[in-house]
Amino acid sequence: MEIPVRLKQELKTLSLVFLYFACWLGVLLLIKKLLLAEYQIHFTGISKALVGALILSKVVMILEYVPLGRWLQYRPAWVDVVIRTSLYSLGVFVVMLLEKGFEERHEYGGFGKAIAAMFDHADLYHVWLNLIVVSGALLGYNILAVINRHLGEGGVRRVLMMPLGQGPKNQEKTV
Repeated sequence: MEIPVRLKQELKTLSLVFLYFACWLGVLLLIKKLLLAEYQIHFTGISKALVGALILSKVVMILEYVPLGRWLQYRPAWVDVVIRTSLYSLGVFVVMLLEKGFEERHEYGGFGKAIAAMFDHADLYHVWLNLIVVSGALLGYNILAVINRHLGEGGVRRVLMMPLGQGPKNQEKTV
């Protein structure tokens, strides 16, 4: 059975976006592992990071197609990057709060109490660290997405795969 071309392209794009976010979340895991190793605390979470990267990849790919308004068309590209990164980061923050509340609801006697307890304990630092790293990943992704839209499909990949000596500044001018 032949896979349709559109599905192949979607899977290829999803794989690249997943790889991008998996690398960022891998760095986050490495930071956590190194910090916790100082206190002889064993830390694992690779499966959670990979699932998170996959979910984040698909959600961001879908949100790219959501228009933020006509007024944005007439603004510089950095405005789109800042707005999308802020909105996506806010969404990530809300999801992390909901996740923490859901995970600890039994320990604190309810969802609301678990959320309130998080703000009183060190878990808040964990949430902030995750948010900062994921927001950095989203910022980088949104910058690359804007550049890719400007250069056309696969433009960023073409530029990154091009040897430095083949750029427009390095080509000989002929008269």
